[in-house]
Amino acid sequence: MELRIREGRAVLAGRGGDSAHEVDPHSLALGSDLAQALHEWARVASAVGSAGAEAASVVSQRGRQLAQRVAATMGTSVRYVDPVSGDGVIVDPPAPAPRNELARRLFGTPDPAGEPTPWLTGLTVSAFVAAVVVVAMLALANTLARETNGWLTLLASVVVTAGITPSLWLARRVPIVRWASFGAAAGIVIAWIGVLIVVF
Repeated sequence: MELRIREGRAVLAGRGGDSAHEVDPHSLALGSDLAQALHEWARVASAVGSAGAEAASVVSQRGRQLAQRVAATMGTSVRYVDPVSGDGVIVDPPAPAPRNELARRLFGTPDPAGEPTPWLTGLTVSAFVAAVVVVAMLALANTLARETNGWLTLLASVVVTAGITPSLWLARRVPIVRWASFGAAAGIVIAWIGVLIVVF
């Protein structure tokens, strides 16, 4: 893919310059902000031309920055044609950051802006919620086992677990609420040991 200026507009073309498309967020996988920035850059580059060395270097630098954004957005290499010098430069998309895919899927994205994870506070909240869930589930299991039979106790525990699981799965991505979600999930797992002991 090639980024160049044609008649004062930013266009993306194939490698050989064929099938050139004007930058349009509706026909290309670009956001409207990036498309607008590309067209503003093209207008400025057309107006500046080779008027001054300082202005030309600013236009060239801005074009390289926009080519990097296009490469990152589209996930492909972009050949940037400098409107001042006519030189072409290949701009590769940034390499994806290494991450543990399983951990990302289970626990969501990391804390924003590199903020430290509040382990002490978070684990305290998780432990408290886990204790509440264990007590609640075991109280339900004991009461049902005394008043009815074990199979109804088991069925009620399955219904409670199935009802709360989707909420816990969605809450695992919310930065503050996820600690309560982790605690409730751990509490359900621990409570099931007690439920099985009560039933059988």
